[in-house]
Amino acid sequence: MKRKVGARGPARERPKAETTEDAETEGAGTTSHATAPAIPGLAGARKRIDALDDRILELLARRAGVARDIAKKKHAAAMPVFHDPERERRVLERLVGKGGERFPPDAIRAVFREVMSACLSVEQPLRVAYLGPEGTFTQLAARRLFGLQARYRECATIGAVFEAVESKDATYGVVPFENSTEGAVSMTSDALLEGGLVIRQEYVLPVAHCLLSRAPELSQITTVYSHPQALAQCRSWLAKHLPRAQVVQTTSTAAAAREAKGDDRAAAIAADIAAEIHGLPIARANIQDRAENATRFVVLAKADAPATGRDRTTIAFGVADRKGALRRVLTVLEDAGVNLTRIESRPNRTRAWHYVFLVDLEGHRSDAAVARALAAVSKSADFVKVIGSYPRAAELVAPAKPEPARATRPAKAKRATRPAKAKRAPRPAKAERAASPRRRR
Repeated sequence: MKRKVGARGPARERPKAETTEDAETEGAGTTSHATAPAIPGLAGARKRIDALDDRILELLARRAGVARDIAKKKHAAAMPVFHDPERERRVLERLVGKGGERFPPDAIRAVFREVMSACLSVEQPLRVAYLGPEGTFTQLAARRLFGLQARYRECATIGAVFEAVESKDATYGVVPFENSTEGAVSMTSDALLEGGLVIRQEYVLPVAHCLLSRAPELSQITTVYSHPQALAQCRSWLAKHLPRAQVVQTTSTAAAAREAKGDDRAAAIAADIAAEIHGLPIARANIQDRAENATRFVVLAKADAPATGRDRTTIAFGVADRKGALRRVLTVLEDAGVNLTRIESRPNRTRAWHYVFLVDLEGHRSDAAVARALAAVSKSADFVKVIGSYPRAAELVAPAKPEPARATRPAKAKRATRPAKAKRAPRPAKAERAASPRRRR
């Protein structure tokens, strides 16, 4: 007996999911009736994961309880500042050293940074000012430094960040200090020279710029918005890929994202966090001209950090307008055995055509060699100001710059191997060719 066209055969029994959750997972978001076969032992493994998560949650609650006890002890001792960055740094180093081979080191830092941030909020919420608005690289650096649980205050200018810390509206401030491609941030340097705050900590953040746009093709982009620093760090990429687009400077990369959000023919150069906040697609990632592009951020405070054995000191000094004055100061530092890692000149605001120098030294101001060097410099320079001693940031290792994503083509089938061609016989001698009949043309 023939089957009718379209008639269904006997129904096959679907393999049962190991748990109700598995069945729901298999049916969610699919239009196909076929399901993957049950995996032996999967349900048991998931139960163990759930038990471990419950245990982790219990331990976190216990850790928060200990943090409350610490807060009471600190309050009883009238400690003015609850936050202890050096203690946090030692804890993170110990945990990375202990578990780095079993769990990714960067993930250990990220996870326990948030754990410590949450526990600190139980003790006393940490107030941090940063150069805003929301969605900038400075905000990203602040989150990496203090976690998500700190109380953040965005400031419109670098000067406003200094004012927030000086007026005690914030315990710390986070501002950009220098970029590996474009150099020093002059507004930060000038504020450190003129104000009373010091550098408490530094953080080096790899800067990966993204082109954010709703335009379906690069050829449809007519305007590119961004901060002058970001535009400078991507100038070669813009010249190559968007040579006809108008470039418009904005006060921040986040402001650029806001401008591009309302124009389908515009784009912004900003961080991926700005794409997430403003709901903009990433048209191209990693468009910075240098793969090792990074920005050094500094944490501002009223007091600098104690010595750790791996420190940096930033000082400022001025010299008289005399021949060899700068060389004599640098010679003093060399004779003291102190290594200079950076030098920057800034105009003296009180005397025209005179300059002030900012210098980074290896070591802490309390180290014997650095202390001797500072004492000797004070005798040769017009003035010396210590802008802070703080732990050196970890050395930055830049990843290779990835190529733009391309559609993956299906692999071509291998062609059958051709048989080797037979070698041609050697051409006849000239006399033989003359005797042979000519071919028709």
